[in-house]
Amino acid sequence: MERDDSEPADSRPADPLGRAMLAHHYDEPGRLTYRDGADVQDGTVAAFYFSSPASWDPETIELLERLSDCQPVLDVGCGAGKHLLWWADRGIDAVGVDASPNAVRTARERCEVRRTSRRSCVEQRSTSRSSGLRGGEAAERGLESVLVGDMFDLPVETDAFGAVHAIGTQVGLGRSLAGIGELLGEFARVTDGSGVAVVDNYDPTRLDDDFFGYRSDPRDGVAHRCFHLEFACEADGGERDREVGRTLQFLLCSPARLREAGIGTPWRVRDVLRSDGDAHYRAVLEKGTGTDAAGR
Repeated sequence: MERDDSEPADSRPADPLGRAMLAHHYDEPGRLTYRDGADVQDGTVAAFYFSSPASWDPETIELLERLSDCQPVLDVGCGAGKHLLWWADRGIDAVGVDASPNAVRTARERCEVRRTSRRSCVEQRSTSRSSGLRGGEAAERGLESVLVGDMFDLPVETDAFGAVHAIGTQVGLGRSLAGIGELLGEFARVTDGSGVAVVDNYDPTRLDDDFFGYRSDPRDGVAHRCFHLEFACEADGGERDREVGRTLQFLLCSPARLREAGIGTPWRVRDVLRSDGDAHYRAVLEKGTGTDAAGR
């Protein structure tokens, strides 16, 4: 038999992605899949959410370092906390927010393990004149807060952060240019006057129609992407437990359209980073009235 949790009896929102992260964290069996009608794609949880910095491209490290200079950092859609751990190892103050309770649980547990380990190392070095206490204390501060929250209504105070990191194409969940503008406005609220943000998306002018979940749009530089996630594992008693998430709808937009979405917010596109011919790009946003980077 199979138990379908697409509409859980206790009315909790389905959380297939978070359950997949938690299962991987506990080394328990289970499979995450992306579905769009008959099209199916593996969720590759380990590669996406638990990869080590050694496997990251140099541009990723450069952006994390760039945001480090603007700490404290808010990691929106922090997932299992891989970037929080990177910052913590370097003594950077960072707070994570994710809509998934199970993702937050995973990140908290991973951060607590790292915090305990770091505290032990600091205590062992405390007899030395060069104890490194300042870095250890900063790392602990960076691990203290991982919050469940809606990125459109972030559970943090106004002007509390120097930088926002939102990598995972979350901005596309605004579902329209106006919706992306609202999200950027929320990022502006939680950052100070010299705030920096890093976001990413796919440029539909460089995508083919066979891109997973792709939906065309007659407007230049705009398209859509739709799919849902499912997590399946074996439950107690031999039943197959399947949790089905809601359909996710993303707006895909070119850098020029992202720039348009930011009109009316304090943000300006400072840099657009991507490999030649690649549809995926990362945009660095800064507050101010400076000239935008050239559209690419």
